[in-house]
Amino acid sequence: MIRVYLICEGQTEETFVRDVLSPILARNNIFITAQMIPSSKTQKGGALSYPRVKRYIERLLKQETNTYVTTFFDLYGLDNRFPQIESSKIVYNLYEKVELLETAFWEDIVYKNNFQNRFLPYIQPYEFEGLLFSDVAKLIEVDSDWDSHLVEKLQKIKNEFETPEHINNSKATSPSHRLQSLLKYHKKLHGPLAIENIGIDKVLSECKHFKQWYNKLLNLK
Repeated sequence: MIRVYLICEGQTEETFVRDVLSPILARNNIFITAQMIPSSKTQKGGALSYPRVKRYIERLLKQETNTYVTTFFDLYGLDNRFPQIESSKIVYNLYEKVELLETAFWEDIVYKNNFQNRFLPYIQPYEFEGLLFSDVAKLIEVDSDWDSHLVEKLQKIKNEFETPEHINNSKATSPSHRLQSLLKYHKKLHGPLAIENIGIDKVLSECKHFKQWYNKLLNLK
C-alpha cells in the first residue's frame, strides 16, 4: 500500500482529490489524501506564503517517513517567494516555466533534507479551472441554469489557446474569471462536479502537464 498526501490551496482541489482522483488511484493500491495548510488558528487554505508551505511539507515528510507528498498549487497567484519565481517570469514556454518552478521547489525541499525522492511537487498551469475547458460541452451540463448556447463562446475561448492549460493568467482573463463572467461559476460548488462530469480520461488527453503528474502518481512504488 502506498500513501500520498496532497497539499492544496482550497476546498475545490480537496474535493477533486476525494471524489475523483482518490477512487482511481485506490484501484492501483495508491491511497491519496488531500490536506490544506492552516493559514491561521481557525482557517485553512487560501493563498499561502512559501515559508509556511515549506515548513509544513518538511514537517510532514519528517513525521510520515513511509509516505509521499505532492502538491496542487495554481501557477496563477503563486507566492513571489517560491524558488526561481522571478527567473520563471522571463520564460516564454509555459511548460518550461512550470518545470523550472517545480524543479526549484523540489530541490529546496529534498536536497537539504534527504527525503529520498518522496516529494513530487505539482504546479497547475495556470489554475484548476483550466482543466474544465477540456470539454466545454460536459462542463455546461453541470448546472441546469447555465445556457447551453454558451458552449460556443466557451469553445471559442478554448480554441484561442494551444491547450486548456495555456488559458492565460491575468485577473480578467484567467479561466476562473472567464467562467464566472459567462456562467456565474462558483468554484467550490461547480469545480469538482464539472471535472467529474468531464471525466479524467478527457482531461488527460487535453492537459499535458496534468497527465505527466498523474502518471507519476500511478507509477509510485
